[in-house]
Amino acid sequence: MTTTIARIIGRLSEFSAPHVFNPWGAFDPAHDASRRAPGIRRQQLAAYLAERASRARLVLIAEAAGYQGAKFSGIPMTSERILLDRLTARGIASDAVIRAPVERTSRLTGKPLGFNEPTATVVWGTLLGAGLDARGWVNWNAFAWHPHRPGDRLSNRTPTRAELEAGRPLLRSFLRLFPRAEVVALGRHAADSLTRLEVPYRAVRHPSMGGATRFRAEILRIAAGRR
Repeated sequence: MTTTIARIIGRLSEFSAPHVFNPWGAFDPAHDASRRAPGIRRQQLAAYLAERASRARLVLIAEAAGYQGAKFSGIPMTSERILLDRLTARGIASDAVIRAPVERTSRLTGKPLGFNEPTATVVWGTLLGAGLDARGWVNWNAFAWHPHRPGDRLSNRTPTRAELEAGRPLLRSFLRLFPRAEVVALGRHAADSLTRLEVPYRAVRHPSMGGATRFRAEILRIAAGRR
């Protein structure tokens, strides 16, 4: 792991706020399989970033981590089900994400096949299906952590304006890992954060809430010039 990646993950794991779960710094006793879970998520994220640090030329920025995705996988817009090789029939293999060994962090009693995030499936399936190098792009979030409804860690909510503002310094540091990459905003919250950071970007529809078809069309136009 490079010093820069280690520093980013260190800052990521230190964050704390009400009604926000930090997958890389906190243990969820109700849903995590063991107290090793935050460390596993840090290792998986470190491997993911290290494999792309010198190769990715496309950065996708979405809104925030979700409970079916990074909360358990540790990797933005990536589900446990992908890491556990349960979506190979959709053209998404675990080693497209990381070549290092992977481990689930959620309890087996909740989702035997691992949590499955629709956004993750759409993003990975679309770009891999378009022939992009799996390490030619990297996923991240404007608010890196998981905002949830009070008392329900298996829920998602939109990050507040204050939360998005608190997330911008880390977003800026993350983008410095990929100085030559084109940045794409998925949805208006990501676009707003990038605008406030004065980072040039192209905007596409977020694939959630009925936006998958439009997302595919828009991201494929961008991907067409990168094959």
